[in-house]
Amino acid sequence: MRERRAARESRRAREFAVFAAGAGGRLLRAATLLTGEPPGPRGEHSAAERLLTAALARTYARWDRLRGEDPYDHTRRELAALFAHRAWLYRRPRGGLLGRLTPQERLVLVLRLHEGVAEEQAAAALGLPVERVRAICTRSVALMRGRPSGTRRPRPEPRRAAGAAP
Repeated sequence: MRERRAARESRRAREFAVFAAGAGGRLLRAATLLTGEPPGPRGEHSAAERLLTAALARTYARWDRLRGEDPYDHTRRELAALFAHRAWLYRRPRGGLLGRLTPQERLVLVLRLHEGVAEEQAAAALGLPVERVRAICTRSVALMRGRPSGTRRPRPEPRRAAGAAP
């Protein structure tokens, strides 16, 4: 009995380790975008690493009960839920790529564009109407396409009549 349980636990740990090794990089990139941190080493454990570790721990706890469910999708949902629950920690920009967006804007943008989650799925995961997710995504993309924060647009020159002297 003990040998079977030990073998089952060993197999579970190996399967999860293979999953984490394969999906960890992409999930860490998503977590880094969510937290608004600049990529790269930032001490022992960055906020993104802590967020991902918590999401992976939740996935590992449910590993045997996933039964055909995509573990990557499950971990991504856990990552989004943990981030949404802790969003107040990430209000202030930290200089990352999406640092000038609000936590909710970052979450929607990462789910929709980086992860390719459909509007309906993102809305269901976040508990928002589809129209709201669409509006947040549109606004976030517009903000990211605009000028970097802190820069001012030059004032347009006043229009002159066709025959007026400069």
